[in-house]
Amino acid sequence: MTEEFIIDQVVGKINSSVGPVSTLDLARDFDVDHQKIVGAIKSLVAQASATTDKYLNITPKEYKQLSLTPEGIIISKDGSHESRIFKAVLDSRPNGIDQESLLKCIPDASMAKIGFSKAMSNQWIQLDKETRLIHPKKEAINDEVQQLLASIAKMSLEDSRKVDSKTVADLKKRKLITETSIKYMIVEKGSEFSVKIERPETDMTTALIQSGEWRAKKFKDYNFDALGLPPDRGHLHPLMKVRDQFRQIFLEMGFSEMPTNNYVESSFWNFDTLVVPQAHPARDSQDTFFLRFPEKANRLEDRALVDRVSLAHRGTMDGKWPRGYRYEWSEDESSRNVLRTHTTAVTARMLYELANRHKLSGDSRFKPAKLFSIDRVFRNETLDATHLAEFNQVEGVVLDEDLTLGDLMGILEAFFEKLGIGRLRFKPAYNPYTEPSMEIFSFHSGLKKWVEVGNSGVFRPELMQALGLPETVTGIAWGLSLERPTMIKYKIENIRDMVGHKVNLEMVHENPLCLF
Repeated sequence: MTEEFIIDQVVGKINSSVGPVSTLDLARDFDVDHQKIVGAIKSLVAQASATTDKYLNITPKEYKQLSLTPEGIIISKDGSHESRIFKAVLDSRPNGIDQESLLKCIPDASMAKIGFSKAMSNQWIQLDKETRLIHPKKEAINDEVQQLLASIAKMSLEDSRKVDSKTVADLKKRKLITETSIKYMIVEKGSEFSVKIERPETDMTTALIQSGEWRAKKFKDYNFDALGLPPDRGHLHPLMKVRDQFRQIFLEMGFSEMPTNNYVESSFWNFDTLVVPQAHPARDSQDTFFLRFPEKANRLEDRALVDRVSLAHRGTMDGKWPRGYRYEWSEDESSRNVLRTHTTAVTARMLYELANRHKLSGDSRFKPAKLFSIDRVFRNETLDATHLAEFNQVEGVVLDEDLTLGDLMGILEAFFEKLGIGRLRFKPAYNPYTEPSMEIFSFHSGLKKWVEVGNSGVFRPELMQALGLPETVTGIAWGLSLERPTMIKYKIENIRDMVGHKVNLEMVHENPLCLF
C-alpha cells in the first residue's frame, strides 16, 4: 500500500467511526505495519496544521507487550526444565538416579542445573543421603511454567495486561520472557475535521487575482519570527577559538607577541642557545625532524655569540659560570636544520635581540619585557589518541632585573586565574634550560584529581649571559600546549577527531566561542 492510499483509508475509518479509534485497531483492520498507521496520522496532522490545530484529537498511549525468549519458546513446547528433570527421575524408579546422570537428561548444562534446583525447591524430588541417589517425591506434578508461557504466546493485548506483575518479574528474571513498551495513539475527530484537507495558498499569484479565486482561498499566515536559512559563512576551528582566548589574556596582562613565522630552525637556536647538550636524547632523530635540504644553516656572523654559547656547553674554571657539561661542543652539529621542537627557540632569538637593543641604547638599566607566543611545533611522536607529530605551544616570558621564583609563581597564579583555574600546585622538575624548574598542577573538578597543566622555570644564567644579557637580568617563563585545554573545553577524547582528515565539520560549525 502506498502512503496516500493508507492516508485515505485512515481518514475514511475515522470519519465513519462514532467514537475514538486506536492506531493498533487500524493496523489490524488494514493489515499493515503499525508504524505506517502512525506515520499516516502524523502526516494528516501536519497537512492540517497550516489551517487548524483542531483537526484531530490525539491521545498518546503505551502498553507493555510480553514476548517469549528463545528459551521460553522451548519450554512452552517441551515443558519446563524442572518438569523434564522430574520426568527423568520418575522414569528411574524404583532404583533412582545419580545427580550426574540426571543432569545429562537435558543437553544444555545451565538449563539442567536450573531444572534440578527448581525441582528440589518445589519438593518434586529428593536426594537419599546414604545412597546419593535421587527419587521422586510426588507421583505427578502440574507444570505451571509451561502452561503460563504457552498462554502468554497466545495472549491478546487485554489478556497480557492481566498477568500478575510478580509472575512477570519471575519470568523475566529467568529470562523466559521479555517486556517491550508499545506506544500507540487514540485518535478522534476534532471540531474542524474534514474528509478533504485543503492546503492554504502561500502566494498571491497573478492568476488568482485575475480570476478572482483569491476571495475563496485560504492563505497561509506569514511567520515574521522565522529565522530563515542561515547564510553560508566561515567558522573558526575550536583550536583557533581557544588560541584567541589565550592571546587576549596575554594582551590584557601587558604582553607583546613574538614573531613565530620560522618553522625551520638551526640546532643552534633550537637547542644550543638553550644549553641542551648535543648528546641529549631530544636531539636524536627518534624525537626530532631533521631536514635533508637544506641540511645545514649558514655560518653565523656573530662569532662572539657562538663563542659564548660554546663556553656555556664546555664550561669554564674561572667561576663566572657553572662548570657546564664538560664536552667538546661542535659548531657543525649546531648548524643542522630541524623543524622547531618548541617555540622557546623563538624566545632565544628574542632574548638575543633584546640584548643587542640594550647595548645600543646605552642605558644602564635594562628595560623590562613581557613576551608571549602561540604557534606550531614539531616532534617525532608516535600518533595516538593524545599525541600528534605537530601541536601548538603556548609560551609566556618575563624579563627584568632581580626577578625571583616568587615572581614566577605570582604571575602564573594571575595567568591561570584568568583561565578560570584557581587551585594551583607547583612541583619541582628538571628542564635543560631552566633552574629552578616547576611543573604546574591544577585540581580538575570533573576528574576529582590534580592534573598537570604546564611547565615553568627560571632561565639559567649561562643561557642569559651567552645571549648577551646583563648579569642582573633574570628571565622567567612558562609553557603549555594548546590542544589539551581545547580537548577538555570541548569534551574531545581523541585528538585525531580535532585535527586531521577525521574532523567532524559539524563540530566545528556548532561549537560556541570558548569562554573560560
